[in-house]
Amino acid sequence: MKTRVRSDKKGVELGTGVKMSMNPFDEIAIEEATRLKEKGIVKEIVAVSIGPQQSQETLRTAMAIGADKGIHVTTDMKTDFELQPLAVAKVLSKVVDQVKPDLVIVGKQSIDGDKNQTGQMLAGLLNWSQATFASKVEVADKTLQLTREVDSGLQTLSVPLPAVITTDLRLNEPRFATLPNIMKARKKPIETMALSSFEGVDVTPRLEVVSVEEPPARAAGIKVGSVEELVDKLKNVAKVL
Repeated sequence: MKTRVRSDKKGVELGTGVKMSMNPFDEIAIEEATRLKEKGIVKEIVAVSIGPQQSQETLRTAMAIGADKGIHVTTDMKTDFELQPLAVAKVLSKVVDQVKPDLVIVGKQSIDGDKNQTGQMLAGLLNWSQATFASKVEVADKTLQLTREVDSGLQTLSVPLPAVITTDLRLNEPRFATLPNIMKARKKPIETMALSSFEGVDVTPRLEVVSVEEPPARAAGIKVGSVEELVDKLKNVAKVL
């Protein structure tokens, strides 16, 4: 289905016929948590999603990969445009207060807003250690050893638990959910919480989307008869020389 801009120019159309899927960086986060559980390091994996009823499909996918249970924070607010990173971090901090995990793994960014802020804000609100853009994770004696990519190469960090990790593409390759695991995921529990039930959490948007525009239609190409004509077009028409 072709992605279309909404008539009010405030976002893309998410109505009938659009199937929602898990953010790829979050898939990597679930996969890494599953691998840590398979190594005997993690005892339980709790997947969390904030959004409308369709979010439960994403939670089922997470449980088919390896999560033990899901928490669905229900809201009609649209993620990224209305429910922005600071609001998501505030909600997740309240969930963390209830679940009391030692480690939170999130994707480094969403692929619709690309904001790359939620993990850092969550760590700040919790006053926990944080390690972003992780491409390798090892856990030993309540300490994380992480490798992350930086502009100059690779950086190795050692951070104490509890901690928040954000995942990079090179951390792992998520497994395909098998049919037996998909069937098992249907029986795993999903706890539902209303966003409005979190007292003292202000989710008012701080940013306003001014306008969303479709990219301009691609112009038709032209044929040239010689190298000289090509150079002339690149210089005087395309303005790239």
